[in-house]
Amino acid sequence: MHAPLSVGLGTLWPNYDLLIKSWKEILMLIAGVIAIFLLYKTKQMRLLRDPIIVVIGIYAVLHLILLPYNNGGLASSAAGLMIDLRYLFFFALVYIAMRLYPSYRKMFIKVGVAGALIVLIFALLQVFILPYDVLKYIGYNKNTIIPYLVVDKNYAFIRINSTLRGPNPLGAYACMVLVLIVAAVSNHKIKKEKWSLVITTILSAGGVVALWASYSRSAMVGMIAAIVIVIVAINMRRLSPRVWGVIGVVILILFSGLFMTSNTKFVSNVLLHDNPDSTSISNSNEDHISSLKDGMNQLIRQPLGAGIGSTGSASILSGKTEIIENQYLFVAHEVGWLGLLLFVSIFAAILLKLWDLRKDWLALGVFASGIGLALIGLLLPVWVDDTVAIIWWGLAAIALSPVIERHK
Repeated sequence: MHAPLSVGLGTLWPNYDLLIKSWKEILMLIAGVIAIFLLYKTKQMRLLRDPIIVVIGIYAVLHLILLPYNNGGLASSAAGLMIDLRYLFFFALVYIAMRLYPSYRKMFIKVGVAGALIVLIFALLQVFILPYDVLKYIGYNKNTIIPYLVVDKNYAFIRINSTLRGPNPLGAYACMVLVLIVAAVSNHKIKKEKWSLVITTILSAGGVVALWASYSRSAMVGMIAAIVIVIVAINMRRLSPRVWGVIGVVILILFSGLFMTSNTKFVSNVLLHDNPDSTSISNSNEDHISSLKDGMNQLIRQPLGAGIGSTGSASILSGKTEIIENQYLFVAHEVGWLGLLLFVSIFAAILLKLWDLRKDWLALGVFASGIGLALIGLLLPVWVDDTVAIIWWGLAAIALSPVIERHK
């Protein structure tokens, strides 16, 4: 609910807009102080020497060292710090919480399910009942968050937001939820109780509708890849070479069918985002390509990056807007080659730990959805969105709790 709350309250009290948007970072700082106190009190300060926590610390220090490097001003630098570090800090907080209180794992998961119900039920309402521009009534507009988008100015394909910051984050979030459901169902973790089945059905239907109505191609690709990973991981030893061959042929046929139907209006609009009747000078495909080229050129020219807050929404505050539609080029633009290396190391280390725990449905689901989100990151700065980033990294910390319990 971060986006609607921030926009709604920011509209009521515009003078406190930045403070309202920063509520979660403020809570994290308070939680960080409490975490240090609890570690000291329980004599477990050694947890801060965990390799992943150490590398996250080094990554944060690098940001502080490079802070004076950006001439965009205090506001953009502060916003850049929050955007770059908040989800990693949240991972560290939850990771420590799971080490201290592993019994809270189920409660965390229940909160995640409750949040997913809010997001996906509202998505269903947006698609089937509410006006597509309903969010404008609580302050959504071009100066806050646009209440909806359309595919290349074609109003036959309206892209909804639900409670997230836009259609692409909604698609990424729906991908994450659907993959976790597939992992839970495949591991027989859904209880055969009425309410459990009802909740699973609502989340599944809401996830599919939200993903579709977001028209996010990267999210669709990420979801397909992630679900394939879940199925393969569970059935790796059960399937014969002949079955793998059949799966390969089916995938080949699907891609061939997509290529052969690429000129139809449905495929052109929904999958290729290329409306032949559009009067727009450029389309989203051209914008993606242009952004990637610009990001690659800047990566080569700037080994130290362009400074904290020099990219994305933070750069708007400096008056020098720079949009890079790739998560990895985004990181490199902020903290250079070393920062990119550290970030990839942190992400890869977490994925490897999750893969080692793949017999646990949550670890497998978070691992597979992480791969899906990593693929989305090739076309979008997926970790920039508050909700998607904080929830996935928090889930990753929770999913690692079986390792903690086994080592105790």
